[in-house]
Amino acid sequence: MCGICGFTGDQDRVVLQRMTDALVHRGPDDDGYYVDGKINFGMRRLSIIDVESGKQPLCNEDASIHTVFNGEIYNYPELRSSLHKKGHRFHTDHSDTEVLVHLYEEHGLDFPGHLNGMFAIALWDNRKERFLLIRDRMGVKPIFYAEINGKLLFASEIKSILQHPDYHKEMDFDAIYHYFTFKNIPSPQTAFKGIKALLPGQMLIREQNTTRLQTWWSIRFDEQEGCNEEEVQLRILELLDDATRIRMRSDVPFGAYLSGGVDSSTIVALMSRYADKPVKTFCLGYEDELKNKAADLHHARRVADYYGTEHHEYIMSSSELLEEIDNVIRSFDQPFSGTISTYFLSKLISRHVKVALSGDGADELFGSYLTHRTAQPISHYARLVDKITMGEISSDDQKLFAPCDLEYLEGLYAKSQGDEVKWRSALYLFNDTEKQSFLSESFKFQCSLCSTASVITRYFGDLTARNPLNRILEMEWKTQLPDQVLAFVDVLSMAHSVEVRSPFLDFKLVEYAATIPGELKIRAGAVKDVLKKAVASLLPSGITERPKEGFVLPIFDWMQEKYKGYCDEVLSPDRLHTHGFFDSKAVQDMLLRYKAGEKTLNGRIWNLMMFQLWWEEYFG
Repeated sequence: MCGICGFTGDQDRVVLQRMTDALVHRGPDDDGYYVDGKINFGMRRLSIIDVESGKQPLCNEDASIHTVFNGEIYNYPELRSSLHKKGHRFHTDHSDTEVLVHLYEEHGLDFPGHLNGMFAIALWDNRKERFLLIRDRMGVKPIFYAEINGKLLFASEIKSILQHPDYHKEMDFDAIYHYFTFKNIPSPQTAFKGIKALLPGQMLIREQNTTRLQTWWSIRFDEQEGCNEEEVQLRILELLDDATRIRMRSDVPFGAYLSGGVDSSTIVALMSRYADKPVKTFCLGYEDELKNKAADLHHARRVADYYGTEHHEYIMSSSELLEEIDNVIRSFDQPFSGTISTYFLSKLISRHVKVALSGDGADELFGSYLTHRTAQPISHYARLVDKITMGEISSDDQKLFAPCDLEYLEGLYAKSQGDEVKWRSALYLFNDTEKQSFLSESFKFQCSLCSTASVITRYFGDLTARNPLNRILEMEWKTQLPDQVLAFVDVLSMAHSVEVRSPFLDFKLVEYAATIPGELKIRAGAVKDVLKKAVASLLPSGITERPKEGFVLPIFDWMQEKYKGYCDEVLSPDRLHTHGFFDSKAVQDMLLRYKAGEKTLNGRIWNLMMFQLWWEEYFG
C-alpha cells in the first residue's frame, strides 16, 4: 500500500519531492523516486508485502519499464510462478509490484485483466515512450490526474497535485453544484478545475503527447432466472471464502473491522478458518448512550467471543468529531458529507496492525440501503396502481410492497409515476429546484447550464440489468460505491496509514453476484436474504436477524443535542459572506426550521456545513 505521484516531462526533483511529501501518511515506511528526463515517479511506501526487498519504483530486467503502484495484488504468488516459468527474472524476493512490469512485458495493454487486487498503477515504457495509469475494477484505490502545459500530472490524492507549480488552484463550480445532491463530487469531476479522477476499470494511455482513455473492465448484469438457490448460496460462500483467504496474504500483522453485523462478522468467521492465532478485531462505540448504536458493541462482543478474537474497542465522544473535523476535511481534499466513521476507528487499528479486512461492498452487492429496499416495491406499485386506486388490491399483492409501507410508496409514485430515474432522484439530498433556492445568483451564474438531473439520467443510460433491484445496484455500483463508499474507506483509513481489504469486492464474487436475480437478494422485505442464508451457519444466533444499522457516526443525534451552536457558527452570515455562494437568508431560514424540529433537514444542514469547512480550508 502506497501513495504514488509524478508527472511527465523534464526532471524536477524538487517538485517531485514536494508532491511525494504530501502523501507521507499513505506510506510512512519508505520513499522512492525514478526520473529520466521524460518521466518523474515518486512514491511513499506502507510496507506490507516483501518488506525488505520490495522497495519501489521497480523495473524489468533491462530497466526499460518502470512502475510505481498503490494497492495489493492478491494473486501475485501465482502470477510470479507463471511468469518465472516463461523466463522472466525477478530481483525481489516476493514483491507483488515486480509482477506488474513482467506481466506488462508478457501481455501489453491487456495485463490488468490478469490481476486480482486493488490498485492504482503508473507504468512507464521507455522504449515506446508510453505512460499508463490504471485503476482497479471496483475503484478501491483512487488516482487523479491533470493535463497542464503539455505535462500530465498524477497522484493518489489531489493534495499532491496541488503541490505542482504548473497547477493553479481553482474551484470547479459545476462539480460543487452536483455535490449538494450526491454528498460527494461525481467522478470524473473533482472539486478542482482541471483535475480529474480516473474511473474504476479505466486506463489512461499517453503516447506522443496524446492522451486517451479506455475501459478495460466493466460490471455486467446477466440475471440467471430459475437458478437453484442452494447452489447459489454454496457458490457465494465458496467465492467469499477464497476471497478472504487470499486477502490474508501479508508480511505484517493484520486484523478486521467488526461491527457485529452480518458482513463484518462473516469476514471474521472466515478469517478464523485460516489464522494461526486469534484474529485481532476492532469495533467503534460511543460515550453517549445512543439506543440505535449500543447494539454494535454488544453483538461485536458476541462474535468476538464466539471466535475467540483479540477484541479491541474505540469509544468515541461527540466532542472528538469537532476536534478532528478539519483533519477529516484535509483527508478528502474535496467536500464530502457521507460517512466518516472509518477515520476514528482507524486511529485504534493503527496502534495494533497495518492491515484490516472489512465487509465493505456487501450492501452494494446484495441490497440493503433504502434505495435498494424501494426498487422492487415501487416497480410493483406502478404495475398495480390501477388496482390500488380501485381498492382491489389483494393481500398477496400487498406482500410485494415489503419492506415499504403503502404511504411511502404513494408519495414516491406521486413524484415519479414509478419512473426509475425520477424516484431514485427524489431520494438524493437536494434536487435542481431546491438548489436554486439557497445558491446565490453569483454561484448560479458560474454553472448556469449545469443540471444534476441530466447526470442522474446518464447514470441509468447504459445499465445491463433487467430486474428493478439489480438496476439500482448496478447504477450505484458504478457511481455511489467508488465516489462515496470506497472513497471514505480509502482516505480515512490511509489518514492513519491503515490498509483496508474487502473480500466482498473480489471481482470473481462481484461478477457472480451480477448473475443472481434480484428476488433472491431482497425477498419479502428481508435485505441481503441470499447472502444471510449462505453465511448463517458461520454466525452466532441472531446476527442475521439484526436490523441494518450501518457503520455511521451518530452525527445527526449530536447535531440535535450538542452541535446546535456549532451549526450556527459554521453557517453564520459572516462566514457565508466570505465567499458569497449561498443566499444567507435562505440558509438561516433552513437552520431555524431545523432547530424548530424539522429533523428531515439534518442531512442538508450537514452537507452545507461540510462544504463551508472545505472551502475555508482550501480557499478561505
